[in-house]
Amino acid sequence: MTKSTNWSATILIALGSLLILFPLYMTVSIALKNPEEMAASIFALPTGLHFENFAHAIEATDFFRAFRNSFVITASSVLLILLTNSMVAYAIARNMKQRFFKGLYFYLISAMFIPFQIIMLPVVKVTTDFGMNNIPGLIILNVVYGLAFNTFVYVGYIRSIPYELEEAATVDGTSTWGTYWKIIFPLLAPINATIGILSWLASWNDFMLPLILLGDPNSYTLPLVQYVFQGQFSTDFNLAFASYLLALLPMIIVYLFAQKWIINGITQGAVK
Repeated sequence: MTKSTNWSATILIALGSLLILFPLYMTVSIALKNPEEMAASIFALPTGLHFENFAHAIEATDFFRAFRNSFVITASSVLLILLTNSMVAYAIARNMKQRFFKGLYFYLISAMFIPFQIIMLPVVKVTTDFGMNNIPGLIILNVVYGLAFNTFVYVGYIRSIPYELEEAATVDGTSTWGTYWKIIFPLLAPINATIGILSWLASWNDFMLPLILLGDPNSYTLPLVQYVFQGQFSTDFNLAFASYLLALLPMIIVYLFAQKWIINGITQGAVK
């Protein structure tokens, strides 16, 4: 029996794909054109592949230093998030019947509903007073700001792990600390992958927090470098889009290979 095609869903999927692919096509196309091709037609395919645009963009933006800063900030943030946020969520998940931990859980979850713009100026003031307007300060703030959402996902996943595993470890004489690292943390591998990927994407693409926090140009991340040099590239769009593509490409690759972990982890973390 032949199944009928759902044309409404097919059309919506096609339109959604176009909305995503067209800007990407424009970015790649413009990045590979020269100014003469840009003047002729902005939508047409490039007649030649001008890869020298990428070399000029790398030199003008000091790309590799910005890439190193972004990598150090992102990798350090993700590592600390996985180590600290999972421990906080474990303590809450295994003590939810106690009023303190239940209140702490809802307190952390409520932070997800506070727009960053509301607390932006106080954050600038406090971090400056404590000398945290630098890369280490940015790493700490990434860990703190990820705590609300990560706790929500971790707690749902940890509560699905049978408590009998920990009881058996306690009978064998394993401490709470040992139980967490030897039993619970290895079982968190799927959700750790999801949290790690989401945190990596968020930290790498973050623009607002580095903008208000980092004062030293030598500490600028890739998104911030694109913003700073936007005025310089305003009349030379091919170099501008080449620099945008360079900053965008690593995260596209990461997401293409890691999307199944993101979807699976969110689904598993949403159940009790």
